[in-house]
This record gives sequence, C-alpha cells and structure tokens, in this order.
Amino acid sequence: MLGMGFPALLFGRRRKTNPTMRAALTLLLLLAAVHAEHRGRAYVRDKVCQEFKTLGKENFRTLTIIANSRKYSNATFEEINHLVHEIVSLAETCCADNADPSCYDAGSSALSAKSCSKGSPFPAHPGTAGCCAHEGLEQKLCLAALRHPPQELPRYVQPSNEELCQAFKKDPKDFADRFLYEYASSYSEAPLPVLLGSTRTFLSMVSTCCISPMPTACFLKEKLERKSFSLLTLMSNRACSRFMAYGKDKLTFSYLTSLAQKMPSASFEDLFPLSEDAAEVFSQCCDSVAEDCMQKKLSEHTAKVCAALSARDERFADCCKGKNLMQNYFCISALPPALAPKLPEAQKPTSEQLCSEDAARHAKRYLFELAQRHTNIPDVFLSKLYDATENVREECCFAKDASTCLDSKRQKMGKELPPFLEKANRLCRQYTELTFLDFKKRLRDSLTQTMPAASPELLEQLVEQRADFASTCCSPNSPPLFCASKVKPCPPPHTILVATPVPMAAPWLCTPLF
Repeated sequence: MLGMGFPALLFGRRRKTNPTMRAALTLLLLLAAVHAEHRGRAYVRDKVCQEFKTLGKENFRTLTIIANSRKYSNATFEEINHLVHEIVSLAETCCADNADPSCYDAGSSALSAKSCSKGSPFPAHPGTAGCCAHEGLEQKLCLAALRHPPQELPRYVQPSNEELCQAFKKDPKDFADRFLYEYASSYSEAPLPVLLGSTRTFLSMVSTCCISPMPTACFLKEKLERKSFSLLTLMSNRACSRFMAYGKDKLTFSYLTSLAQKMPSASFEDLFPLSEDAAEVFSQCCDSVAEDCMQKKLSEHTAKVCAALSARDERFADCCKGKNLMQNYFCISALPPALAPKLPEAQKPTSEQLCSEDAARHAKRYLFELAQRHTNIPDVFLSKLYDATENVREECCFAKDASTCLDSKRQKMGKELPPFLEKANRLCRQYTELTFLDFKKRLRDSLTQTMPAASPELLEQLVEQRADFASTCCSPNSPPLFCASKVKPCPPPHTILVATPVPMAAPWLCTPLF
C-alpha cells in the first residue's frame, strides 16, 4: 500500500500520541511562519528543517497540504498545489546539509515576492494587496496572518465506495492530495489533531478496503471503527466555528439557550454551569495541539450533561445510554426543540440590574427564559437579541439619564419583541413539525393570502427563499455567520422585512432595533 505513493504517517494504524505525531503538530504551526520570522530567522529555519528531516519529504508535503488547505479554505486545489510545491521545494533545498545559511531567508523572501506579483498562482485573499504595500519583515508578518473565513457549510461529500476505489486505483497520490485538500478546507475550524487523526484513518480505510477481496464488508467494518473520528471532526468543527464567531461569553449564551429549548423544564441554575463548562472546553481545545484535548474534555463534558439531565428527561436519557460519549454528545446536540411549556411571562431585568456589575448574567437569564417559552426560535435570532441587549446597556448605562433611556428601550421592546418572537418561533416550528413539501405549501398559502397581487414567479421565489433559510438556520447546529448574514435589522418605522432582499418582497422577519 505505501509503495503506491501514500505517506506513511497518514496511513499508520496507531492511535496513541507518538513522536511523529508531535512532530507533525509542531510542523502544522510552523508552516504558518514560512512568510514570518517574528521569532528569528534562524529559529524558524532550524525548526522547519528539524521537522522536515524527522517526517521525511512525503509526510512533510502531506502536512503542508493540510495546513494550507485549512488556512486558505476557499482556495482552489490548483492554488494550494502551487503553494505546497513552493514550500516543500524551499524546505528540501534549504534543509540540505550543504545549504547556505541564507538560503531559507532568501527563499522565503522570494515566496513573499511571488505572493505579491501580478497573476500570483497562490491562494487569493482580499488582504494581500494591503500586505504587499509593506516591505521586509512587516510584509512577511502581514502575509502570514492572512486566512480565509471558514466554510460554514462544508462542501466535502464522501463519494460512494466504488467511486473512492476508482479514484484511488487511478492515481493514489492525486487521490490522497485531493481528499486532504477537500476535507481540510471543509472542516478548517476542527482542531489540528482531530483533523489529522480523521484524515489518517480515512485514508487508511481506503488503502485497506480498495485492495480487499471483500470491499463492501471491509468498508462497513472500517466506517464503524472510525465513526467516533467522523463525529468528533463534525462536532468540533461546528463548535469551534461558533466559538470563533461568538467568543467565549456569547458561546456560553448560545449553548445555554440551546439546552433551554431542548429541556425547557430545567432551571437557569441547572443549565448555566453546563453552558459555562462547554464554553471552557472549546476555549481550551479549539486551538490546542494536544492530541486528545477535544476528545477527552468533550467526553468529560458529555458525562456531566448526562449526569445532570438524563434522570430528568427521557430524551436525554436515551442519548446517554450509549457507551461512546462522542455519539452521546452528537445525539444530544441533534435533539429537536421540546414543546414549550405554559409558563408565566418572562421577567424583564430592572434598570438597576441591567447596569449592575452582574448585568450580563441578568440579561442571559432573561433571554434564557424567552428561549424556554419559544423553543423553536433559532440561534441566529436569539444571538441578535443578545447583541441588542448588549447595545442597550452600552447606550443607556453610561447616558446622563440612564433610567429614562432604559424606560424608552423597554417600552419599544414591549411593542416590537412579541410579534418578532412569534413570527420567528412559528417559522421554525412549522419547519420542524411538517414535511418539507408541506412546509413549502404552508408558506405558499400564507404568501398568497398576504400578497394577493404577487405574480406566481415572485411567490415561488419567496417560498424558495424562506424554505432555504429555514432548512439551514432552524437547525440546532446552524452556521452562525451564514445565518446572521441573512437577517437584517428592521428599518424604522417598519418592524418586518424580508431577511434577504428580493424585489417587491413581502414582509417577513428581521431583528427589532431596540
């Protein structure tokens, strides 16, 4: 198998930490420094050369593909290939025993110059021109810091077993390169050790099963064995994407309201510590190069959730029955919202509470109670309300007359918030409860009533728009930045606007400006 052109590192069957893995993780960090020399030219050269010699050329190349596909997640395969070729050539030339000490510095400068040249074959970035206006070290540091935004909707779709083996047998090396590029760019927010482990086991599966006399049985067995890796990659990519988009405090809030909608009978005191614990896991592990950080700490967190909630809710208990904590976590995260219980009106925080030292906690508690009462409101709208409360506090708590400012905001909120909550809740409740065809029919009937003069073409366009939004953003694991981009503030004096502009759009959803 290895003779067919695959790098040994990625096809090893070992699962425990080993020197080669540690070297790989060190390299993945150092590759970002090919343009940069902020720790000294000799330091970067010596470390890269040390890892190049430890790993060997092919494994070095493989890991360079992963690192740069992850960093430039919207680049083409050809652009990544060009960059990888240059980096490997630089290392191969300048890490030779007889290489001139200035080789690496000169080569990295040439690489930066090529990045700034017209028609550069390297990944394009809007910030490149700004970096290239600088010179020397400042230019290199600037280029090194460039990174594409993550793909919030991963484009990688695993081919059928037959398609995998056909591509593998045609050109094993090209197959591995393209897989590493597609997978790493699609799951670029997954922690490096998770991504490395997942790609290693996948390529091992393909190399084993495509030469097996019983490939179907082999794939079935191997896919079951690597299911935890697959789930960990998927879930950590989602969680770390949200952590990078929200930050630790807002992620705590997002996790809190998600739990509240799955178990609205639980109290704030029950769920807030679990939310803080989850945010702490992601803050520690999303950027960690410790091989087992995410799996270990996320498993520990899942055990805490199961211990706290499984005895109180049958659905959580069902998710927590399994022995595989990663599968249990996936099950919990995929739970649909529960039916909203009949509860008294949520108590708004007082002016004193909103401007106190504990204001953030009071605001979270209020929005938590709204989530309990409107269990189908998607995360994108709750996060917009979170931002709105932060803005109100910043605007009013430091105003000359804080009390008047807050009273005005509270009055406006009392008028605009209920219809907003109802519309958002109804949209996603219908999406959750109905089949997709019935959901679109319900949308079409509703739009026909509210827009009797609209043409069939416009009605169909609006139905597709709303259905597309709901199918992406009503999910408990919806992509935060993508969904936020689809929801705009309500322009005064109106409070309802279509999320994505469409000519002659019917009133729909937007976030109130409190």
